[in-house]
Amino acid sequence: MELTSPLVYGVPCFIALILLELAYSKAHGDDHIYKWKDLLASGTMGVGSAILSPLLKVIFAIVLFEGVYNLFNPLVDGEHVNILGYGPLGYAWYVWLLCMLADDFTYYWFHRANHEIRLFWAAHIVHHSSDNFNLGTAVRNGWFTLLYKPLFYAWMPAVGFPPEMVLVCLGIEALWQFQLHSQYIPKLGPLEAIINSHTMHQVHHAQNIEYLDKNHGGILNIFDRMFGTWKPLDESVDIRYGVIHAPNSYNPIVILTHEYKDIWNDVKKAKKFSHALMYIFGPPGWSPDGSTLTVKQQQREFRKQRKQKMQEKLITKPAT
Repeated sequence: MELTSPLVYGVPCFIALILLELAYSKAHGDDHIYKWKDLLASGTMGVGSAILSPLLKVIFAIVLFEGVYNLFNPLVDGEHVNILGYGPLGYAWYVWLLCMLADDFTYYWFHRANHEIRLFWAAHIVHHSSDNFNLGTAVRNGWFTLLYKPLFYAWMPAVGFPPEMVLVCLGIEALWQFQLHSQYIPKLGPLEAIINSHTMHQVHHAQNIEYLDKNHGGILNIFDRMFGTWKPLDESVDIRYGVIHAPNSYNPIVILTHEYKDIWNDVKKAKKFSHALMYIFGPPGWSPDGSTLTVKQQQREFRKQRKQKMQEKLITKPAT
């Protein structure tokens, strides 16, 4: 069955929506939402991704998915039969729903791994490196994630989802992720209980300590809720976008590579081989002596300090 990725039609829409939001923000005095140099840097990396993605998709995604599908679903009497004994899943509507759910589950763990494994974070930090949150930021994607992302999804063709179906679901996921990057969409009421909304994604892009490494979901937020990474937007909190250790540059090469440089510098100073491995594969911020802290360590310290402040307020509160 021949299927076309939704991104074929999505890219022209991306450009149109970015221009529309840009014009709207300038017309309504929201000049802080877009900065020209930042938008140019994001656009440059978006163009690079658009050029590299089709090439790498053929090499890594299609070849990998087809190879895995044929390996685990060999032809028997003219049809693919999974090694567990069941026949082809086909293209019924409920198979599409199952495939989208499997895609969303996989996206959650792929996205979470990008935040919790420093080598992956070095590729993914590109997307978070802007201190702006807008539709232009949505196309600010790291090029190196394209090299390993298909590996997370290889289990899907292995269990019998046709490779072309997996690629279409990946495209649908990407479309949803793009439109999440807008500050103009408010909370969505009852839908907030199910879907990953725009305000939840604002939390994900914030550098506020209490917001770090939250809301990794794609279309749904159920996996964030299940695995303890969900957090709604607190409108009383002054949100700050970007990353704590920003590259402070609009140069696309610096933005793409600065974290790899930092990893290399940390590995060189490591006194033990195990420390070198942790600098590469451990969580971002890990250090053997606590001179730099991981997100979980920062959040524990944040909660401790907040608790102490609350206790101090109770102690100093005058009796009535």
